[in-house]
Amino acid sequence: MSTGWLAAALVLIVGALVPAVVLGLRGSPLARLAGLQLTGAVLVPVLLLLTIGYGQTAYLIVPLVLAVLTFAGVLVFLRLMGTRR
Repeated sequence: MSTGWLAAALVLIVGALVPAVVLGLRGSPLARLAGLQLTGAVLVPVLLLLTIGYGQTAYLIVPLVLAVLTFAGVLVFLRLMGTRR
């Protein structure tokens, strides 16, 4: 277990992931969309750092799949926003 990688993941969680989740939970629909995109963009490197930090290379598939699913989630969110107007 490498503490440097885990410390970097902790810094990203506290410094970027928490504000992104708060942005995604509050505000206008466009602000929530920005929070959703930011959460996905921050969570992928956090999961990569945790995978490297714990030395479990089998878990590398999780952040890669998350990157694809985050993009699909944003498209669904935009589609639902378009039908409400």
